[in-house]
Amino acid sequence: MEIRERLSLNMRRLRQSKGWSQEEFAHQAGLHRTYVSDLERGARNPTITVVDKLAVALGVPVGALLDEQHSAAS
Repeated sequence: MEIRERLSLNMRRLRQSKGWSQEEFAHQAGLHRTYVSDLERGARNPTITVVDKLAVALGVPVGALLDEQHSAAS
């Protein structure tokens, strides 16, 4: 599985587990909602700084967003 796909699946799963809309998640991460939407669709390549913002907002280590085991559990 491509790393962008793993990131997308893990982001969506973790966001949904918190009961957040994409808009709420984007607000928590300090990003625009359409950018979060693009990331969840695998349409954009985030910088490591953005991946860190996403992880902090979700309260998980950065590795949890990239880990194949987490995406397989969805």
